[in-house]
Amino acid sequence: MSTGAPTALEAHLAAPNTPSVARHGRVRQRAIGAMLCEAQMSEVATFEFLGGNVAVFTTRSPQKETPNEDVAALWPVGLTSGVLAVADGLGGHAGGERASRLATEALHKSLQDAVPAEESGDDAVELRAAILNGLEAANESVRDLGTGAATTMALVEIQDRTIRPYHVGDSAILVTGQRGKLKFQTIPHSPIGYAVEAGLMKEEDAIHHEARHVISNVIGSNQMRIEIGPPIEMAPRDTLLIASDGLFDNLLPNEIVETVRRGPLDEAVGDLVEVARQRMAHQIDGMPSKPDDLTVIAYRPS
Repeated sequence: MSTGAPTALEAHLAAPNTPSVARHGRVRQRAIGAMLCEAQMSEVATFEFLGGNVAVFTTRSPQKETPNEDVAALWPVGLTSGVLAVADGLGGHAGGERASRLATEALHKSLQDAVPAEESGDDAVELRAAILNGLEAANESVRDLGTGAATTMALVEIQDRTIRPYHVGDSAILVTGQRGKLKFQTIPHSPIGYAVEAGLMKEEDAIHHEARHVISNVIGSNQMRIEIGPPIEMAPRDTLLIASDGLFDNLLPNEIVETVRRGPLDEAVGDLVEVARQRMAHQIDGMPSKPDDLTVIAYRPS
């Protein structure tokens, strides 16, 4: 369920029959990265990214015919600097797919403005201010729709081997070592997420809870807040994973870690996707089953 060996991002996007992709550039500026919007991928795509590898998959829920409301974005901003992001437009709100796309486009523009017009010898590009400004602009753009639309967003800034997570809502980020040590996991901005973090509820119970879908922080709200995680130094075989709740509502964190930590990255993501889609399609006693749009980005440094 993958495209095989990693290819350069630009080469893949230039090929025919690729998912719907928005690429952006401005006059006198280098175009950076790509967004996969309303995409229906049938297999995992793998790319070379900042000297490492990234695997991406996104598709709509198996139980709907409306567009995929998730967006996956990959932005290699400098030689060793970049951003990976997942946005999940809220189903049940007007124009979830439009909200996620607008938010991601706003972040893209802010990152684009931070990029030098020409390639330089500098390895790193300062991204923190651009990310925060982009998220604020995203919130304003979605609010300006005036429809009640909203979206979550989880993104990671990469500076060589150091990463820093940012998130709004319940799209999630985790980092695991090759031996399965969970080095970092975001806390969903939801009553259930806070209950699990406080030790008031077990993950096994939370994943089945009827209020799991309730989110207390979104892009598109006048009370939107951005949670910034700590800088994390990644070891060569560590794996970073960013995903919408289509993954985390169908697999427990320990299942995700055990699957993604080992083997080729594309195969690991393919295995996650296969299990999630099987559970969406068939209710099995004791197993979670919540049909939803599904987006996964995984990254390993070289």
